[in-house]
Amino acid sequence: MTEPAAASAVRIELPHGEKVTHRDVAANGARFHIAELGDGPLVLLLHGFPQFWWTWRHQLVALADAGYRAVAMDLRGVGGSDRTPRGYDPANLALDVTGVIRSLGEPDAALVGHDLGGYLAWTAAAMRPKLVRRLAVVSMPHPRRWRSAMLRDARQTAASSYIWGFQRPWIPERQLTADDGALTGRLIREWSGPRLPDDADVETYQRAMCIPSTAHCAIEPYRWLVRSLARPDGIQFNRRMKRPVRVPTLHLHGSLDPVTRTRSAAGSGEYVEAPYRWRLFDGLGHFPHEEDPGAFSTELINWLKDPEPDR
Repeated sequence: MTEPAAASAVRIELPHGEKVTHRDVAANGARFHIAELGDGPLVLLLHGFPQFWWTWRHQLVALADAGYRAVAMDLRGVGGSDRTPRGYDPANLALDVTGVIRSLGEPDAALVGHDLGGYLAWTAAAMRPKLVRRLAVVSMPHPRRWRSAMLRDARQTAASSYIWGFQRPWIPERQLTADDGALTGRLIREWSGPRLPDDADVETYQRAMCIPSTAHCAIEPYRWLVRSLARPDGIQFNRRMKRPVRVPTLHLHGSLDPVTRTRSAAGSGEYVEAPYRWRLFDGLGHFPHEEDPGAFSTELINWLKDPEPDR
């Protein structure tokens, strides 16, 4: 894929013609692509695997209409952001996130993260609490809860079989990009609930995954998460995450999520020393913000506007 073709796969317009602003910002020694809409307090949106900023297309519009500066960033190695040879451990990726907040000229942000983006949002809130005003996490337990479930819950281990498969060298990258990214599309469909995504939406993710080096970079954080379980750096990170989250937290989850079990995610509130709200979306899978964007956006915006979010 040529560079112009890669850019055209990422710098795309929103479905209903809203004029999102695409630009690059420098942070933590790399360049990050962002899509921006609206003015007001900053809400920074972090995508998960196997997606990029476009997963938040519905929320960008809803948040902008509600009076927020909505910014969706591409994580390191994905979409329009730099594909660096290293730096895919969660501590460094979280510094990417907080660095983007600073580069946007804001004192803080409400962080909204899905899947891997949720893992990084938890991490950023614990490591750089002054830069995180509020925290909303989707389809992802607290990192310590995730580690415990992966090691002790056989059902969660089975549900996360794709992560174990990522530990092989090069084979997963080839599988993700074969047949124009067909596996990427299959994963998104299999992880969704009954409300399956449109074919055009799936093809958008497949094109982005086929940008050279993207598959490798998208997999690297998961390789670190597993390989570090018994390594000093992973053990040290787990200890650092004992530091409680001290900002209001909204935890959102789909009841039919086949990747992250509800039992694994529930209970993450024990790591939050601030108002914590758990919301389970009945009948939705791993991508509640895409499967029912109206209900999801309403829940998120009502919570953001609540001056005293309940525990």
